[in-house]
Amino acid sequence: MVFKIGLLGLGTVGIGTAKILLSPQGRHPLINELEIYRVGVRDISKTRDINISPNILTTDLEAIATDPDVDIIIELIGGLEPARSLILKAIEHGKHIVTANKAVISRYGPEIFDAANKKSVYVMLEASVGGGIPVIQPLKESLTVNRIHSITGIINGTTNYILTKMQKEGADFADVLADAQKLGYAEANPTADVEGLDAKDKIAILGSLAFSGFIKLEDIYCEGIRQITAADITYAAQLNFVIKLLAIAKQAPKNTNFTSDKLQLRVHPTLIPKTHPLASINDVDNAIFIEGEPIGQVMFFGPGAGAGPTASAVVSDIMNIAAILQTETEPIPHPLLSCTHQKYCEIVPIKELITRFYARFLTQDKPGVIGKLGSCFGKYSVSLESVVQTGIHNQLAEIVVVTRDVREGNFRQALEEIQSLDVINSIPSILRVL
Repeated sequence: MVFKIGLLGLGTVGIGTAKILLSPQGRHPLINELEIYRVGVRDISKTRDINISPNILTTDLEAIATDPDVDIIIELIGGLEPARSLILKAIEHGKHIVTANKAVISRYGPEIFDAANKKSVYVMLEASVGGGIPVIQPLKESLTVNRIHSITGIINGTTNYILTKMQKEGADFADVLADAQKLGYAEANPTADVEGLDAKDKIAILGSLAFSGFIKLEDIYCEGIRQITAADITYAAQLNFVIKLLAIAKQAPKNTNFTSDKLQLRVHPTLIPKTHPLASINDVDNAIFIEGEPIGQVMFFGPGAGAGPTASAVVSDIMNIAAILQTETEPIPHPLLSCTHQKYCEIVPIKELITRFYARFLTQDKPGVIGKLGSCFGKYSVSLESVVQTGIHNQLAEIVVVTRDVREGNFRQALEEIQSLDVINSIPSILRVL
């Protein structure tokens, strides 16, 4: 039984996907049943690093999405439109979907999955998070017997590369970003990466799978890494931490004003103890650390982007669909592979977060400053784990504090009062601690 594939997009990942499908030797025999039937591109005349028949190329992507002979649509054009419209059009015409498009899924997942369920087709998205790291299918299948407590991920290679380079070389953010752009690790416009927006899309998808409900993207707190300095990297190391951009989805603790069926979803730079498994994930690699019951702790680690890893995830999704279609006698989607969410998850506001904080203060070099800081923090029930005066810079004292667990709203109230003190020059850095 041969399954005809309509491939939308022949960029880096599209070419990687086509190369796997066109060279089945040494791979699973089911790949021999997959035929690249039509390929949608912007420019047919463009030279590409692949030997593919020009007869199957077309610029009419909608014609592929509606072609009655196509069984599976692979959407690899990226962006919101026309990707969303083409996916919905293909579903309307009974096509199964494989996509790497985290932006479309995180924003329009409810619409897309509702349409897919009505037409009894699959929407597969392993490549949308973590490149070649298999994490979507484990969350759908292997880990479904667990009560997931939390997902903590390094899921953006660009920011991980920048922070690793800053840590290893003591360099400033702007210099390392420029280097990352020259090497192709960062886009000319790096906003989606360095502001945490890419990670935000991805944690929305992971959180939705882990906690069985749709997630509104606007409910996720998001903070990027532009404010991280070489000084923060140095002080973190002295305190036995490393700084990583983390994406976190977890159940809200029962000791807050919220019951545990509500969630925390957030993206922000975080101080991680050097002993934590995520602390050793460097350069452009990604990792997803999952805690649940009864499994305990598991971590998925590997290349988070690139033609080969992402194409590997795309083709694994195609094969999953093909394997099911070979054995199905009724058009009823597999219960572990389809999305049947009926609700939106309730996300607690960031002010209710309970966490530790790192803060760096520049103050006048006078006796009693640390006492004043301690008094303000104590007024708002902020307990300090450590207070260190690191030195004098431009006649200002630099003081670094790390708190114990505290409600974020209380910590921010304390900072607001501290900023009004006449001995405080500025608060250059405020970071959460895992």
